Amino acid sequence: MTNSRNLIILGSGAAGLTAAIYSARANLAPLVFEGAQPGGQLTITTEVENFPGFRDAIMGPSLMTEMRAQADRFGTEFVQASAESVDLKTHPFQVVADGIAYRTRALIVATGASAKLLGLPTETKLIGHGVSACATCDGFFFRGKRVMVVGGGDTAMEEALFLTKFASHVTIVHRREELRASKIMQERAIAHPKVSFLWNMEVAEVLGVDVGHVVGVKLRHLKTNAISSAETDGLFIGIGHQPNTEIFRGQLELHPNGYIKTHDGTRTNVPGVFAAGDVQDHIYRQAVTAAGTGCMAALDAERYLETLAHGHSHLDPAPAANVRTA
Repeated sequence: MTNSRNLIILGSGAAGLTAAIYSARANLAPLVFEGAQPGGQLTITTEVENFPGFRDAIMGPSLMTEMRAQADRFGTEFVQASAESVDLKTHPFQVVADGIAYRTRALIVATGASAKLLGLPTETKLIGHGVSACATCDGFFFRGKRVMVVGGGDTAMEEALFLTKFASHVTIVHRREELRASKIMQERAIAHPKVSFLWNMEVAEVLGVDVGHVVGVKLRHLKTNAISSAETDGLFIGIGHQPNTEIFRGQLELHPNGYIKTHDGTRTNVPGVFAAGDVQDHIYRQAVTAAGTGCMAALDAERYLETLAHGHSHLDPAPAANVRTA
């Protein structure tokens, strides 16, 4: 059958590439669709200091380049495309990319999640140069500096409180007069001596494109429309993440926030389909945890394929009851 595979992996971030490394070493000859952002979110991160094995910081793109080369060394096949659609209702599963249909016995979904941004051109230009959507990843680089956090929910409060460990002061910019965050998170942020608030404000522009790093922001007061400027060394966007799960709606079971539900490791509700990384993790969202679940998904897929092979030696449909593994 044309374009038939044992295993297809959707996504090439830390989860997808780790899954590729493990499955390629197991001689599963995985095919990886790299997606719209090859290398995932780490490609827009500058220095990574919390990934085990690197005494000194490694640049995010460099880390992903090394992971990709490692997967390639073991025989992973890469396609520079995003999956346009999937059919998980029949087995083998079908993945369509660039108008070409591929069939696969097992599928690992590692499509990640995208940080919700403000949509400002100046914001995009300064991502990784003072603009960040991950305080845990980048907070260390703002030791003794002034930073701002945009948002009013739990994500923003968590980011702000984490940043107080490093920054000299944290200003939270919120569009309304009251926070959406849980009561306990509100109380912690409001009570913290390093945290202050700008109410009824939105960031209209990020300043510093001309010098290559954030130096301040322009703010718009939403009640008066007045424009003002404020100095800051960093801008953290804390308005949440959006999992890249749109093509799986109606086929994979999702949490209310859109993340894929997994059980018994990385298994989804569809036998033979596994999920790893930020597409199923809305709590930790770290490169090392994504890599860990990528490893788990590869091992789960390998065991699934072994079980499948005992009763089915080719790509014929298999009853779901016969292919579920413990």
